[in-house]
Amino acid sequence: MRVMKWSIIALAVAAGTSQFAVASSQEESKGFFGDQSLKLKTRLQYMNRDFRNGAGNISNGDGTFKSGYREDTGISQLLTYESGFTQGTVGFGLDAMAMGSARLDGGEGRTGNGLFANNDDGEPEHSQGKTGAAVKLRLSDTTLKYGNQFVASPVFATDDSRLLPEVATGTLITSKEIEGLELSAGRFTALSAQTGMGRDSINGRHTQGLTSANIVGATYQFNDSLVGTVAASDIDEYFKKQYVNLNYTLPIADAQSLNFDFNGYRTKGQGQERAGNVDNKIWSLAAAYSLGAHKFTIAHQRSSGDAGYYYGVDGGSAVFLANSIQISDFNGKDERSWQARYDINMAEFGVPGLSFMTRYVKGDNIDTGGDSDSQETELNYEAKYVMQEGPAKDLSFRLRSAVYRANSDYNNDNNDVRVIIEYPLSIL
Repeated sequence: MRVMKWSIIALAVAAGTSQFAVASSQEESKGFFGDQSLKLKTRLQYMNRDFRNGAGNISNGDGTFKSGYREDTGISQLLTYESGFTQGTVGFGLDAMAMGSARLDGGEGRTGNGLFANNDDGEPEHSQGKTGAAVKLRLSDTTLKYGNQFVASPVFATDDSRLLPEVATGTLITSKEIEGLELSAGRFTALSAQTGMGRDSINGRHTQGLTSANIVGATYQFNDSLVGTVAASDIDEYFKKQYVNLNYTLPIADAQSLNFDFNGYRTKGQGQERAGNVDNKIWSLAAAYSLGAHKFTIAHQRSSGDAGYYYGVDGGSAVFLANSIQISDFNGKDERSWQARYDINMAEFGVPGLSFMTRYVKGDNIDTGGDSDSQETELNYEAKYVMQEGPAKDLSFRLRSAVYRANSDYNNDNNDVRVIIEYPLSIL
């Protein structure tokens, strides 16, 4: 890992000595207001999880449950403002966000899908909201940002799969001084959950919250076909994690290509090990063949170590793996999983904006500590349509469905249905 990381950087430095841009991003700045943007994203989400085989949502305390399903409907709005940078050698700017959600349907007996937090009476909140801001400065093609922000590192990534996104608080430096090479480093001290309005409200298996997270990363575009990424994190009192990715696309002919995507993580507990024993190695390899409107994908993923792959305190999206899908991540202890997937883009058939996807993943050899290994399977269907023109341009409609089955000693069977309607509006 370390050898590969420094090899990528060395190659990038050698390649970049004659590839500096004529003008840096800061030199081309149009000013604080000249490059500003204001965007509003509205999202309506319905989510239903129907549990099977006697499982349920809220326990009655005697082995039975109040209901066998979870059902919520809500609407949210996310307003984001990004200024440009002031002109000069060092540019200064400001980013801000304001977000809120409202419950349209769902009660105490059906809560639990992660759309809303519960109040003291056990009822999901009727509305939630939070705000945040960050200051930023830029020198040449290097940017430093401090404050509340969204992060998309493989080892620290905020989640946006429900109504409101997670928000991290800290510092992130991103540098693109060398053409084709992006370097990043950051330190984060708080993480606000999707249903938690507090500055540091991550809960669940990690009730003690985030202590601090130090991250580094490098991505290098070797050529038009090959990209490599390495990253590492140090989550204080939890674990240290390393990540590697290689993505290669082989052009075959017009509208034909073959893509290979490899992802790998290594996690090792440290300090108080607040998440328990998380020592793990996990990797996935996906191969995708694209032919016009069609794409066929197969993938294999394998986990090993003293535990399954762990994430969450480092962000709900810190799982860049091929078989991390709608319900399961297929990341159990010693688990092996296989995926078959098919995508079709209907633009070539006269319906631009319409797409369909289906995939099936099976995992086995899961070590649950019993006499036999457990298995799990998941079947997904998805349809999406995006308006291409008119006053409602970019309005999208998305239907997601999942059927999940597993051994009773590993997980609960359930059927998952989600309807997501989203409208992004650029105001400035």
